[in-house]
Amino acid sequence: MTVRCDFLVIGGGIAGASAGYALAEHGSVIVLEREDQPGYHSTGRSAAQFTELYGNHVIRSLARISKPFLENPPEGFTDSKILTPRGALFIATEAQQPQLRAFAEFAAEEAVPVRELSRDEVCDMVPVMRPDAFRFGLHEPESTDMDVHALHGGFLRGLRERGGQVVTDAEVSILSRDADRWAVTTRDGAAYQAPIVVNAAGAWADMVAEMAGVRPVGLVPKRRTAMLFDPPADQNSGNWPLVIDMDEQWYFKPDAGKLLGSPADETPIEPCDVQPEELDIAIAVDRIERMTSLKVGRIDHRWSGLRTFAKDKTVVVGFAPDAAGFFWLAGQGGYGIETSPAMATATASLIVDGKLPDSFAELGLSPADIAPDRLLG
Repeated sequence: MTVRCDFLVIGGGIAGASAGYALAEHGSVIVLEREDQPGYHSTGRSAAQFTELYGNHVIRSLARISKPFLENPPEGFTDSKILTPRGALFIATEAQQPQLRAFAEFAAEEAVPVRELSRDEVCDMVPVMRPDAFRFGLHEPESTDMDVHALHGGFLRGLRERGGQVVTDAEVSILSRDADRWAVTTRDGAAYQAPIVVNAAGAWADMVAEMAGVRPVGLVPKRRTAMLFDPPADQNSGNWPLVIDMDEQWYFKPDAGKLLGSPADETPIEPCDVQPEELDIAIAVDRIERMTSLKVGRIDHRWSGLRTFAKDKTVVVGFAPDAAGFFWLAGQGGYGIETSPAMATATASLIVDGKLPDSFAELGLSPADIAPDRLLG
């Protein structure tokens, strides 16, 4: 038996879940997730931090549009806060001072509060920093931790409450256009039809497009590695900010009583169930220990996630120019969590109304800025 709906979303990560949530206000939605749980490859492995200073103009604008939702989600969306205070502390050597100053000027232009710190002020804030390893600091106090599980879970729960369905273990094996509808068959033989297919397949989005006979947009999945280790027993590390190198070569932050560290790697890789490389873990340990007095002993947990980018590091949101009813929602890179409310709104608006909401235009965003067409010239 073929199951029919108005909107068929391929991928149950933060992109697919949020899009399904938004579209469920306008019709019937089914989200197909290839794994046994949504958000397995990227969303569930993210150490998300909200900042309005990340990415290019499009990404920063999407973050700004998303912020009110993240600060005050709809009643019943989640039982816990999505954003909690953390702050971010950028560390610069003498050689990196021009970048730090330029970043401070950029923050001022974006009206995001930052404050340059002396070496002593940095060490007061994060006592494990080695005074001889850096020269300057820049503090962004309004950067926050994000509860990825609460956000993703809220979208999934809200989608179901609006009548939508999430089907797991539903890897798409056949995707073709049949008259005015897309026909989908999954590995287990289940069949679905919908006039609109939303390609929110993350690292697999180009592969889904090719399956449908749609031109791929050239997405590149990249591995990001992280680890959890014990903080010093004599330090109250829970109040530390995210500490990050000015060139984003390493970072660490408190996480549920531990410290989360990363070499901030972006290694191109084929879509897969990505696992951490020992070399990347060793690089992270070396970089963090060279800049701090931290001693990374036993690593409690190590993992990697996939962050998938378009060549211009801008999200891909819009109808494919070469296939009716095929909608791209991909290329979120490292900013898919913090921009998900805005991208869900954009998806529903473009599909239902054929345009972006006025709030996007007010920040200088147009459909062309995020459309797949820009990557197919």
